[in-house]
Formats: sequence, structure tokens, C-alpha cells
Amino acid sequence: MMISLCPYGTHRVLKPKGALPQAARRIDNRLPMQANEMLISVETLNVDSASFTQIREACGADKDKMAAMILDIVNTRGKLQNPVTGSGGMLLGRVKDIGPDFPGKARAGDQVATLVSLSLTPLVIRRIKAIHLQTDQVDVEGEAILFASGIFARIPQDMDRKLALSALDVAGAPAQTHLLVRPGDSVLVLGASGKSGVLCCVQARLDVGARGRVIGLCYDPREAEELRALDACDVILMADARDPMDVYRRVLAANGGRKVDVAINVVNIPDTEMATILPVRDGGIAYFFSMATNFAKAALGAEGVASNARMLIGNGYTPGHAEFTLDLIRNHPGLSALFLSRYGGKE
Repeated sequence: MMISLCPYGTHRVLKPKGALPQAARRIDNRLPMQANEMLISVETLNVDSASFTQIREACGADKDKMAAMILDIVNTRGKLQNPVTGSGGMLLGRVKDIGPDFPGKARAGDQVATLVSLSLTPLVIRRIKAIHLQTDQVDVEGEAILFASGIFARIPQDMDRKLALSALDVAGAPAQTHLLVRPGDSVLVLGASGKSGVLCCVQARLDVGARGRVIGLCYDPREAEELRALDACDVILMADARDPMDVYRRVLAANGGRKVDVAINVVNIPDTEMATILPVRDGGIAYFFSMATNFAKAALGAEGVASNARMLIGNGYTPGHAEFTLDLIRNHPGLSALFLSRYGGKE
């Protein structure tokens, strides 16, 4: 039977019919690949931070239980889409085969990172080799299929491959920060010492200039000290982003009694919506890059406090975001050293 191939991968949707792969409950992850697809031999999964945190907490950080949970998700859904957070992550691997109608420019053997979510990527895991609790990465043997619409990046030769993978996983965050932040702005980054957070802080520092202000909100003291060493923040606050009134008071005190122009949420736990919205001035921007965000809570919560902040949903894609973020790391020695120490060379 002839299959009608869709560039967005709807030909692999099993349940419910008519859905796109990301929204589908189950997709077809079986080989062979189709003519408009690319087959990747998977080496490492970079699991979305919200998803990895949920899996780790549900399993009590027991790696065997985490491996079993990950395999169960993939075997049930045909993709790695956490049923609690809805998020996935992305992967590192080598191009194994390319269909004749696949539009992307690649060659067999190229080492690539996918720039689309694992929540829509057909995936087969044959074996989990290692789980890295500190980096949200899982080494596997398996295969993945990239649809015709799927974007990817070749891993640069001048950078540690796992460092590059970690950076590319959140490449949209600093690229979007650059589009949103203006010279002289006051910027609050919630989750400032995490992977996305440090990138956003460094980029915001570049964008606000000498007249602007960058406030980093952290929870982990050790990571906060690593952020402090980057000299990207004017103020670093230690607070729980799930306590909106405490965050509100601390941010106003750190910003001369004024609300901020932009708040960027890159926290990997739920219930941080109002700590993002409350400190933002009317007409300012509350940007949610976190996959742990509940957008109903954000919308209804903003209404409840009569906030006129512009609320934006974080999009992991921005044209040129991969090279933008890799260049940000290349051009900032402290950031490069931090990413290498946290995420690089962990085989």
C-alpha cells in the first residue's frame, strides 16, 4: 500500500489520527525509514530539564528505575515524551541513512544534534548505557527518525560534543533573549544559574549595556557562585521561585523599588508562573521558556492581579539560533569554561 508522506510526519501518527506528531499519544517508530526521512544512529539523549527532573524525582534518583521509566515511555509512545511534563529533549548521533526526498543537507556519518523535540521524534532505544544525573543526559544505543521538516545542526569540530549538545538543547533561550531585551532594560532571570539561565544572563548583560540591570534568581548556592564568577548579573538573589511574594519583594528591593522590564523564566519545576509575572511592569514582558510552565495558571494568575505584562511562550526555534548560541559560548571564556566543566567530556 502506498503511504502518503507528510513533511511534518503525520504519516507516522497512530493515535489520534489527524494529530501532528508532537500532540499524538503514539507514533510509529518502526523501520525502515521513508523516502522523506533521515535515519540517525543515536548516541546520547539530552532530556529536557523539566522532564528529567520529574523522572529523577519519581524514581528517587535510582538509575535502574529511571532507565525502566524511559524505556516504558518510548515503548508506549514511540517517542520520548514525558506524559507528566509533555516535553522531550533532543539527541546526539550520527547520520545512518538519508531518504532520496529528504531536503536537509547531510551525509552518512555526519555527527549531528537534532533541533526538534524528542516529543515528536520517532525513537527506538535498544539499550541504555548510562544515565548522567548532573547533566540530564542518557547514553543509549538506538535509532531515531527525522522528518523532512526537522532541523538539525552538525556538531562543530572545535567544541566538545557533549558541551555542544547541552548548549544546542537550549539554544533558543539566549537567541530569544537577544530579540526581547533592549539597551537600558532591567531584566530578571528566574533559574539564572542553570543551563539556560547562565546563557540568558550573559546575553542579557550584552544587550542591556552599561545603563541596564540584570538580576539573577537562583536556588542552588554552588551554582549561584558559578554564575557570580561570570560577572553577568548586577545582583544575584537566593530565593524559591515557587514563593511569588518573596520573589516580588526581593526583586523590587534589588531594582530600586521598580518593577523590571523583562522577566525570563527558565526554571525546571512547576508553580513559578506568578513569581515571573508579579515583578514585571505594565507593558513589560514575561517570557516563559520553561517546559514546566502551566499556561492556564499564568493567564488566570495575571488576570487575578491585574497584570498588563505581555506574556510570551518560549519557542525553542529562532532562525540562526544554533550558531548564535555556540558563538556566545565561544566568545565568552568564562561561559565556555563553565559549560565544559558541567557538561563536557562526560563519556
